[in-house]
Amino acid sequence: MALVPAPPPGSALLRGGAASFTADIRSLLHNPLFSDVTFIVGKERRELYGHRCVLACRCRVFHEMFLEQPLLADSSQQGQPIVLSDVQPEVFLAVMEFLYTNCVTLHSCIALEVLTSALEYGLEDLRKLCVQYITDTLTVELACEALQAAVTYGQDDMKKQCLTFIEGATQDVVRTQTFRELSDQSLLVILQSDGLTIDEVELVRAVREWAHVNSVVLDRPVPDVAADVVKELRLFLLSPEELTDLERENRKDQFIPVAVVGEAWKFHALKKGGRAQPHLLKRRAGTLPREHHRRYLDPSSLK
Repeated sequence: MALVPAPPPGSALLRGGAASFTADIRSLLHNPLFSDVTFIVGKERRELYGHRCVLACRCRVFHEMFLEQPLLADSSQQGQPIVLSDVQPEVFLAVMEFLYTNCVTLHSCIALEVLTSALEYGLEDLRKLCVQYITDTLTVELACEALQAAVTYGQDDMKKQCLTFIEGATQDVVRTQTFRELSDQSLLVILQSDGLTIDEVELVRAVREWAHVNSVVLDRPVPDVAADVVKELRLFLLSPEELTDLERENRKDQFIPVAVVGEAWKFHALKKGGRAQPHLLKRRAGTLPREHHRRYLDPSSLK
């Protein structure tokens, strides 16, 4: 790789106006003038134009890609276009905008997909900008979709911020379609939280609806779909009357294993949780008080 010679002693680095430089570089974005690479993007097969030197110096993935597809000797010929059929043109344009200008224009319809591309192309600064935008603009409708992406791509900071939002708006979030579309791993992240602002009866109802939707989508029985997530439902918080109602509903779909419901009944009979994991005996932020809570639960869980 060619290197710029070191400046002689006594040299000074002087900077011109950054705004005009940025505007000039931005003018190259998707500009066929002097372009030496064409991308065929998305199902629409839209042509987008790029400049190898810009893309290669800004992104290691493009650097390797262009090494494998060198320019023809006749520089007026670009060679074969690069086909990117699995990304939307608007998303790829946002990635290119970042590579040319170090800025990105995002909106809620593309932010998660741009995040996916940032991870695919190894663009850490773009990833950070996407996470910042997504977490700053969370809504009830988008929170579960963002959490799903965070879990899928191992974005722990984003996952924490999504969970914090969901904790504060749990009753509204569980009514959304995106809640019902969560994977079991993402739903477990929610159910393991002490901070959910919802009572357990409502939460059980919401998770049952999730299980029925996913049973249809995955073509699997409700008990199989729900096998892991029901272990995080805190049935010990329910009163005997509520457990009776739960058993009545459970006869229809076997949503919760009989043995799990039996452990909750055993808790009421013995006045202790037995082998239950301690967090299952702890009230959530939105748990409504019941008579047995103060009598049988750990006092620290009532705070």
